[in-house]
Amino acid sequence: MRVHHLNCGSMIEINPADGPDSPLLPARVVCHCLLIETDSAGLVLVETGLGTNDVLYPNDYLGAEWVGFAAPVLDLDETAVRQVRRLGFAPEDVRHIVLTHLDRDHAGGLADFPHAKVHVHKSEYEAGIAGGVDRYRAAQLAHGPIWATYASRQGDPWFGFDAVRRLDGLPEEILLVPLGGHTEGHSAVAVDTGDRWLLHAGDAYFYHGEVDPDDPRSHPLLDLVQVGGEVDRPLRLGNHARLREVARLHGDKVDVFSSHDPWEFRRYGTK
Repeated sequence: MRVHHLNCGSMIEINPADGPDSPLLPARVVCHCLLIETDSAGLVLVETGLGTNDVLYPNDYLGAEWVGFAAPVLDLDETAVRQVRRLGFAPEDVRHIVLTHLDRDHAGGLADFPHAKVHVHKSEYEAGIAGGVDRYRAAQLAHGPIWATYASRQGDPWFGFDAVRRLDGLPEEILLVPLGGHTEGHSAVAVDTGDRWLLHAGDAYFYHGEVDPDDPRSHPLLDLVQVGGEVDRPLRLGNHARLREVARLHGDKVDVFSSHDPWEFRRYGTK
């Protein structure tokens, strides 16, 4: 399988929080998505970032308050559908989408791929469809996605995580990993590239320092976002510890990264 790392939505510029000697420069928050070329299931998109409707009608689809806080760049060329085309594919080639959760900056591009099957944990689907919570934007789901949902307590162990499972119609190299706390059914997505695993941790954490196994540290601004959005603080912080253990014990086999850290995104040869 070939994996492309895409930024599907630049947002506010932030400073690193690694101390005065950090080599890192200020950078815009990203929406880190994966486009996976598979032999048996066509293209698989992990996360969708901000979509066409979000860029064209931000206040309607994203919400004016969120736009004011997150300061998205709103560039059509950053949408997943535009990037899929630039890579030489058609939008219809994306047959499956796997989401960590249904927040607006993760599910915004769903309507650009209305034919794709959308894989998500059942509790996240139920929370998103129920409505009444601003983080889930009904307009982004109004096209009627084709859903595939999964019970949170069914699956197998994987590098210290429980209830990890394969997804219907997808190769065994792509797994859904329950990783709650940020939302009801938040998950990570694991991808076996052959040489090592990629673990897209979504919004389980926001800053690379949080999962540093030797010197864990948070980012003041991003920590405010996390605390404001969490639904289960002990579970969220417990999953930080589990991710640090993966990095400590299996760092030679598993690359862990989150959705929005721009410096993690740049590890993969992207800007």
